[in-house]
Amino acid sequence: MPQAVTACVLIIGNEILSGRTQDVNLNHLATTLGEWGVQVKHARVIPDDVDTIVDTVNETRAQFDYVFTTGGIGPTHDDITAQCIAKAFDVPLIQHPDIEARIRQRPAPDDIMASRLLMARVPTGASLIDNPTGGPQGFYIGNVYVMAGIPMIMQGMLSSLKGALRSGPVVRSRSIRAYMGESQIAQALGEIQDKFPEVDVGSYPFFRESRYGTNLVIRGTDPATIEATAQAIMAAVTAAGETPEDLGEE
Repeated sequence: MPQAVTACVLIIGNEILSGRTQDVNLNHLATTLGEWGVQVKHARVIPDDVDTIVDTVNETRAQFDYVFTTGGIGPTHDDITAQCIAKAFDVPLIQHPDIEARIRQRPAPDDIMASRLLMARVPTGASLIDNPTGGPQGFYIGNVYVMAGIPMIMQGMLSSLKGALRSGPVVRSRSIRAYMGESQIAQALGEIQDKFPEVDVGSYPFFRESRYGTNLVIRGTDPATIEATAQAIMAAVTAAGETPEDLGEE
C-alpha cells in the first residue's frame, strides 16, 4: 500500500488565540487536503511571535511531509510570517517582483503603497502560490506553504495547489449510529479496534429527540477493512439489544 502523505497546519495570529476571530481555515484545509490524499495529522494555533513561529516551523517541517500556515502575511506591523519563514530557513527576505507588479496595479498614495508592498516580501528561493482573487500571492519554500488568513483568499490559494502536491491513500469514513451510551459499547469497541488495527474507531456521544446515543465512526484507507469493521460494530450493537443505523460513508 502507498505510504501516507502527512501534513501539519499552523494557524498564526493573536486574534485567533484571543477569541476575537474564529478560525475556519483548519476545517477547509483538512477536508480538502484529505480529498487529495494528504492527511492532516497535527495542527497548532500560535501567536504573532518571532521565536514561536520560527521554532514551530522548524520543528514541524522536520516531522511532516507538508506544513501549511495561514495568517500573518498582510501589510501591518504584526504581519511577520514571511520574515519568520525566512529566518527559519536562514535565508534573506526579498521583495518579489511578481507580487510587487500585482500590487502596483492598484494605484495608491506613497504611504499606502509602502504598506501594501510589505506583502511582496518572501524568503529568497521561495516560489509563489497563485491567488485567484487577484491579490498578492502566497509562497512556498521547501515543504512549507504560506497562505493568507482570510478564509476566501486562503481557499483560493489552496485551490491553485490541486494536483501539485504529492498524495497518498485517501482516508475514508464510515459512520454507524446507535441509540445507546458509550459505556454500553466501550468494551466491544476496544476489542474490535484491536482486531482491526489498520483503521481508527471512534465513538462520539449525542443527545437527540430526548434520547442519548453514540455515533461510531470508522476511518481508514482500505474499503474491505472498513466494511469488515462496520459489520463487527453493527453486530456488537445488535448483541447489546439495540438496532444500529448504518449511515454509510461521509
